[in-house]
Parts: sequence; structure tokens; C-alpha cells
Amino acid sequence: MRSRGRGGKRLLTTLGGVAFVRSFYQCRPCSRGRFPDDERLDIIQTTYSPGVRRLMARAGSQAQFEQAAEDLRCYAGLTVEAREVERVAEEVGHQVERWLAAEQQQLLQAAGTPARAVTFPAKFYISFDGTGVPVRKNELVGRRGKQADGSARTREAKLGCVFTQIGLDREGHPQRDPHSTTYVGAIESSTLFGWRLYAEALRRGLEQAQTVIVLTDGARYNHTIVQTHFPQAVHIVDLFHAYEHLTALAQIRWGQEAKAPKAWRRWLEAGDIDRLIRQAGQRLPAFTPSKRSMIKQLCYFENNAPQMRYAEYREKKFFVGSGVVEAGCRTVIGERLKQSGMHWSVRGANALLALRCCILSGRFEDFWASRTP
Repeated sequence: MRSRGRGGKRLLTTLGGVAFVRSFYQCRPCSRGRFPDDERLDIIQTTYSPGVRRLMARAGSQAQFEQAAEDLRCYAGLTVEAREVERVAEEVGHQVERWLAAEQQQLLQAAGTPARAVTFPAKFYISFDGTGVPVRKNELVGRRGKQADGSARTREAKLGCVFTQIGLDREGHPQRDPHSTTYVGAIESSTLFGWRLYAEALRRGLEQAQTVIVLTDGARYNHTIVQTHFPQAVHIVDLFHAYEHLTALAQIRWGQEAKAPKAWRRWLEAGDIDRLIRQAGQRLPAFTPSKRSMIKQLCYFENNAPQMRYAEYREKKFFVGSGVVEAGCRTVIGERLKQSGMHWSVRGANALLALRCCILSGRFEDFWASRTP
């Protein structure tokens, strides 16, 4: 390539607008051109400096784009339009996703190779769940949902988290390391999500962990992910989801105001699921829809019985609730993607979700450092 002169553009930096002039190089045979200084400064095809883009992405990931633009004006003296905040936040989100995908590929290729000896917490937790995100109508074509007519209004965003236990609190309950939680998530198939979660667990030290515990809500795809990627882990079905199914059983049997009998709760907490099923299943309702609903609830307990040994888990001082990932569904997904009036494209939602997972996992600066030449 040979120099073809110098070209200028306006660049918005955290210190204000500047005029930037740099050399343009072009290959004479193929006519391809480059601005090497743009590449060195990470400002290819943009008029925003990396520092400004970082602020725009962070602001856009935390609040609605109009509010984010106002926050940037108030806190940083940057005047940018809401649609520019949206564009940059989604663009950075896609860059984060590509960075994570490349890292995932490296982790999966290195899985099983000898790792250096490290001191690692005794209990290593993996938990995952899903929550519906409102999306545009064209993203719902052909998809079944929970509406009365069988249609869908949302797409499920899956969220996974990894954290460690640092011991017990004063009451003898398991205690989570408050700075250990990291997140991954996307609107995608359970198969792709399983590999995403597995890679994050590898990154966090899965192969060095002494005891691995997986906490789920008992859905069918949960078992598939655990069996595929974490077959040696202790799989626990969240006790509080089990309580909800127990209450549903009682309401089918005795009406909407009914509560589960204390004996049922006692058997559940003891992990005596066989007895619970026998007792709850006596005298099934004659009314066919109610009978079918009750059988469905009983099947939930039957299918998840091996993962409901709660007395044993508590004796070993394991967490038996998936509160960490449920809180994550509210903070990582709900607070930004499920506000009133929102309807996302799947691509846009995944960009914001990648961005929020990266920020809330404490990895946003790692991402920007990876872009430094």
C-alpha cells in the first residue's frame, strides 16, 4: 500500500470534540484502502473514541436509551442522541458476544488438559433459569406460548450463573462469596446455552473444583444440560419451586385457597418423595381436567425425586434454593429488558444481554483491554 494523502474527521472524546487528521493508504491493484491510525486508536468507521463508546455502552445497558443520553449529558458533558446510544450500545454488545464466543472456543478446546494446581473453594455452584423477554411480533411467528389462544408474547432468555461458597454464617447456613457470581445468557436454544454455560464454568475453575453443585428448577431441558455437561455434579432441584408445585397439588385437590398439608411439606423437606407421591395421589379427582393437572404435578415430583434429597443436602451444608439465579433474572434481564412498553428484536436483546452479563460479571474492562493493540 502507498500513501494517498491525509484525510480528516471529527472525533468525540471524553474531553470533547477534536479534529483528527491521518494518512490514508491504498493498494493500487485492488484499490483497498486503510487508515492505520484509526486501527491503532480503535476508531475504525466511528466518530466516537473508545472512552466515549465505553460510556455510551455502559449507560445504554443500564437505562432506557433516552435516559442514558440524558445521563451522559449530565454526568459527562457528552451530547449524543438516544438513537446513537442505542446503536453504539448494541454494537459494543455484539463485540462483547464475539469476544466471549472466541474465548468459549478456546476454553472448550483446552478442556481436559492438565491445569496448574490452585487453591479452590470446596463448593462450586452452577445455576440457570429462564425468563420471558417481550419481543417484536415478527420474532414470534410460528411460536407457541402461554396466551389463551396458544400464541406467544415473549421469547425465553436463558441466564446462567456460577458462584462459590465460602463457608457458613453464624446460624450454620451456607454462605455465598458475594464477589464470586458471574453470568452468561442469551435468547437461544438449550443446546447452545448448555455449551455457553459449560465454557463459563470451565473458565471459573470447574475442573479444579472439589464439589460441584447444579441448582435448577427441574424443567426437562435442565436435566439434559446437567447430564451432557456436568454429569459428576450434585444436581439439586430448587426447594422453593418444589413448594410451588406442592401448593398447586393442594389447590387442584381442595380449591384455590388451599395450602399444602404440613405432612406433605415435612415429607418434601425430608426427601421422602415416594411417600409424598403415594399420599398426594390418593383419591384423584373424578373431573378429567383436574385429574390430568394433578397427575402432571405428581409427575414433576416423580421425575425429579433423585434431585430432591433435601435432608441430605442440608446435612452437607449445600444451598437448596436457586435464589441467586432468580435474583439474576430480575437484575440482569428484568430491570433492563422487561420494562413497560418494550419490544425487542432478538438480536438487540442478545446484544444488551451480553453487555449486561459482561458488566455485572466484572469483565467489562477485560473486554476493552482485549481491544488494545
